[in-house]
Amino acid sequence: MKQSLFEHRHMAEWEQFDGLLQRLEQDTNATGITSFPGDYRRICQHLALARERGYSSFLIDSLQQQVLRGHQQLYRHRSRLGANALSFILADFPRLVREQWRFVLAASLMFFGSLIGIALLVYRFPDLVYNLLPAPQISEMQSMYDPAAGHLGRSAERAASEDWVMFGYYIMHNIGIAFQTFASGLLFGLGSAFFLFYNGLIIGAVAGHLTQIGYGQTFWSFVIGHGAFELTAIALAGAAGLQLGWALIAPGRLPRAEALRLAARKSVLLICGVMLFLLIAAFIEAYWSSMTAPTPLIKYLVGAALWLLVAVYLLFAGRTRHAPE
Repeated sequence: MKQSLFEHRHMAEWEQFDGLLQRLEQDTNATGITSFPGDYRRICQHLALARERGYSSFLIDSLQQQVLRGHQQLYRHRSRLGANALSFILADFPRLVREQWRFVLAASLMFFGSLIGIALLVYRFPDLVYNLLPAPQISEMQSMYDPAAGHLGRSAERAASEDWVMFGYYIMHNIGIAFQTFASGLLFGLGSAFFLFYNGLIIGAVAGHLTQIGYGQTFWSFVIGHGAFELTAIALAGAAGLQLGWALIAPGRLPRAEALRLAARKSVLLICGVMLFLLIAAFIEAYWSSMTAPTPLIKYLVGAALWLLVAVYLLFAGRTRHAPE
């Protein structure tokens, strides 16, 4: 290809990229630049082609200058990615949870309400658990949390690689539950409501049954630590699903597709925070909850501290302080 044809074909793109570079160089917070990485890669390809085809040094120098300027901007914006992620964790996510408090409250009532309610009923009426869970699963739970059996917990000899395997297992299991609870919200919120109630009933039935038969200390000392993040994450995943469902039920003046698209933006951000909570929960479950050396009292104290930490984080993190006038 002749140089004149090459320049004619790509000149508008180079001028557009130069204008984009000027915006980035003048304003570090410039918006609407999501296409920048792709544009930068194309300029790099054009430079490589110009060199390979032996075009004029003026054209090569011009393209090389744009590539150098683009590299500086790309590197600078990549370095901001960590800062943006930290800002999301420390401020944006808890603010979003508070902003969506209606959905969070509804999901929490469904999940924790069913959990606590059925736990009390099973504790009061022990045979009720057999209406909710199959007998083999109940027997397996009893064997796992039997204080005399010693099946639960991590022995001192267990290799670190086994902890890592369990960490991965907990992540995949918990993410599966959270994604199921979230995605089923597309069924006008009914799916999310169902899984919130269902998971609450199952967890509550197990808790009430194990407490009633005298295995409560083994059970509660194990789950109280990671439960702060894991159970909260399930409720938040349900809230994100309910938000999707509500956008379909009550889109207002918007078409349902547009209302769903707008709701999905915030729901996806909620799920990002849920994934972070589940990652923390899996780490605690694999490396702390399974430890048998700490006494139950220490486990309870640490668990209470973690529940308090989650509550304080969601209620107060990211709040701005207004300077006095």
